[in-house]
Amino acid sequence: MFRKERVEYKTLAQIAKMRTAGLVVAAALEAMRNAAADGVTTAQLDAVGREVLAENNAKSSFLGYHGFPAVACISVNDQIVHGIPNGQKLSAGDVLSIDFGAIVDGWHGDSAFSMIVPQQPGGQPPASTDQGDLALVADTEAAMWAGIAAMASGERVGDIGAAIEKEVAGRYGIVREYVGHGIGSQMHQPPDVPNYNTRERGLRLRSGLCLAVEPMLTRGREETEILDDDWTVVSADGSRAAHWEHTVACTEGGIFVLTAEDGGAEALSARGVQVADPDFIFSAK
Repeated sequence: MFRKERVEYKTLAQIAKMRTAGLVVAAALEAMRNAAADGVTTAQLDAVGREVLAENNAKSSFLGYHGFPAVACISVNDQIVHGIPNGQKLSAGDVLSIDFGAIVDGWHGDSAFSMIVPQQPGGQPPASTDQGDLALVADTEAAMWAGIAAMASGERVGDIGAAIEKEVAGRYGIVREYVGHGIGSQMHQPPDVPNYNTRERGLRLRSGLCLAVEPMLTRGREETEILDDDWTVVSADGSRAAHWEHTVACTEGGIFVLTAEDGGAEALSARGVQVADPDFIFSAK
């Protein structure tokens, strides 16, 4: 009765299918990013995500998951993750985080980003934006890429969280109650991927392992609370939060970010990491 959950290792053909789902996720997040603006509701952004799913004959990873009522988790300001889209209107300068998942042929992709809400769709953050919020968004993204880069240079899952914590260097609260995860034929699979240094090495990183790396940081403390809707996670001290995530595959040829248009090549090259040759992976389709 103490048997550990089995880790699912993917073939190249299965990773190629996950890439198809990952590109749907990337397209949906980009569409929602471009639609976000002052006065737009979170429900309207969710509708944009639904349109992208329909256009690609894909299913939502989130809709109906333990009863979740939307295709996107949309969190604002002190909301960290799992926010339910509704009639809430965004305001220019808000910190907005959107998490989205798609299923294609039974395989999942999962990704998230944070941004500062502009005045107009596709615009830049307002000049009055708090510099601390701008740094929070940028530094959380950097923490994610540090964790992903550790998948190339490290040996164990624990190296990912250690790299994220090193990147943050005590400047933010690292949320500990919600972590990254394995992903594949299900959205959430073992192993867990903590966003901090657990001092434990964890599972060995090897070909066929696919992980969702997703640091969540706050400008204050790490403690969280759940609102009365039983979904929305907020910072206990009311500080603003950001969330970034990508689905990443380990292959014999290196790592590849399945939910990034370029496979993570640009961001990872800046960290000295070369991604796997996509022809090597996707010829397996």
